[in-house]
Amino acid sequence: MSGIVSVYAVFGSDQEARRIGRMVIEERAAACLNILGPCHSIYRWQGRIEEAEEVAAIFKVTAGGADALIRRIGELHSYEVPAAVVWPIAEAPESYRRWVVENSGR
Repeated sequence: MSGIVSVYAVFGSDQEARRIGRMVIEERAAACLNILGPCHSIYRWQGRIEEAEEVAAIFKVTAGGADALIRRIGELHSYEVPAAVVWPIAEAPESYRRWVVENSGR
């Protein structure tokens, strides 16, 4: 394994994704955030089927820093139950792996 992961998360708006992304990058809780753009979500919430426009994003972080990043996203997020999940990265160029490690501070 590479020792780095991606954390996939969705946000209620581009503004929220940017705000939280900038904060966690400044705090060195993640090395990078890619805001993928709007997506249309269909989900069950409190017994009803709901639909919403959301913004998908991917953070880059060390495997050891992922739990702390997910907790921090939860603290800053507007959702009662924010979606933030770890996607493992099996292989990555050594230069990229080093960059994530050096810039996420974990």
